[in-house]
Amino acid sequence: MDFTLSPAVERYRARIAAFVESEILPIEADAAAYDAHGNIAEHALRALRDRARAAGLWALQVSPEWGGQGLSKSAMAVCYEEMNRSIFGPVVFNSCAPDDGNMMMLDTLGTREQKERWLVPIVSGQVRSAFAMTEPHPGGGSDPGMMLTRATRDGDGWVIEGRKWFITGAEGAAHFTVMARTSEDPRSGLTAFLFHKDAPGWQILRRIPIMGPEEHGGHCEIEFDGLRVRDEDILVGVGRGLKVTQVRLGPARLTHCMRWLGLSKRCVEIARDYAQSRMGFGQRLIERESVQMMLGKLAMEIEVGRLLVMKAAWEIDQGRYGQKEVSMAKIHVANLLHHAADTAIQLNGARGYSKDTPLEWIYRYARQARLVDGADEVHQMVLSRHLGTMGRDFWSWDVAGEEDGGEKAAQEGAKEGAKDGAQDRSNG
Repeated sequence: MDFTLSPAVERYRARIAAFVESEILPIEADAAAYDAHGNIAEHALRALRDRARAAGLWALQVSPEWGGQGLSKSAMAVCYEEMNRSIFGPVVFNSCAPDDGNMMMLDTLGTREQKERWLVPIVSGQVRSAFAMTEPHPGGGSDPGMMLTRATRDGDGWVIEGRKWFITGAEGAAHFTVMARTSEDPRSGLTAFLFHKDAPGWQILRRIPIMGPEEHGGHCEIEFDGLRVRDEDILVGVGRGLKVTQVRLGPARLTHCMRWLGLSKRCVEIARDYAQSRMGFGQRLIERESVQMMLGKLAMEIEVGRLLVMKAAWEIDQGRYGQKEVSMAKIHVANLLHHAADTAIQLNGARGYSKDTPLEWIYRYARQARLVDGADEVHQMVLSRHLGTMGRDFWSWDVAGEEDGGEKAAQEGAKEGAKDGAQDRSNG
């Protein structure tokens, strides 16, 4: 890997950093800019989105043909980290979950007609979207093989029955992807269906209250009671649902990590600023060895997270799934975010526990990071399976001019245990 940024990527990074500093952070500091769920209010968001679009910083992850900037995953890692210096950053640039992952999924897998109908309105910001996969017990969560939502052939279409929950963004979404069972085949029994919110045969039962601040549209429980979907609104094909989950969830997990690195750095920034000015017992906090050790450890953990994320992004840019690399990044960065917020609150004392800084917001948000898109333990199981398949090649390097047999073997092993490719607890 070469960690040198191209001039074009550096320009994007610098422009995003300047935009966050001058345009978003002042809005974040205004209590009137928040909605009832702890996110940016719509009136404030619309104005910022208009300016981000005009600045050419809109939808970095989507192909230029479909209204985005066409950045690679490695370039996205640099830019997404910079965006999330502010808790409002990703949504301003149309790079937040779940739209982020849904746009990448449709851009990669959709037909031209599907992209025109389902992708373009999300990219333009006209609508929001949701990905409905996780089910309440005894349905599918981390194990999609347990999925109970069923689609049955009826004439020239399909009828969907079942229930989903913790579907991020559902309350405000217009475009949905729902995963449903179409056969009992363990490898080709799931199918991805696209539908619009105005279609009859489904309803939101409730917006589930959660501990932390919420994405727009919350985390909802949904019931399907006769939703009809046409064949042309099936993504990839009947029985290809596991392919959809691989393409949808892996990159989306990684973009979560990119954003969480930005929040972790913001925690260190707030902690250092306070420690440099706060006096106690005759010296500044920053002069105390214990404080230096806390901040130094966090700085190292953030750099480790950046390397893991960049390695995973590079793997995907090579045309591979990077499943084990994504899992390692997901585990490390999710725990890092919680540690960074906790340490910053500790150093800020009561100020950190108050709403005078975004630290308490980040702390409440951070706890879900170890659950969404696969709990830590599920990703550790994935790594153990790769280790069993690859042995010592788990730690191999690519060699110029040679095929990466270890990675290919790992992918074959992952196909045999296809459920590994679809751990999900929330939004992706």
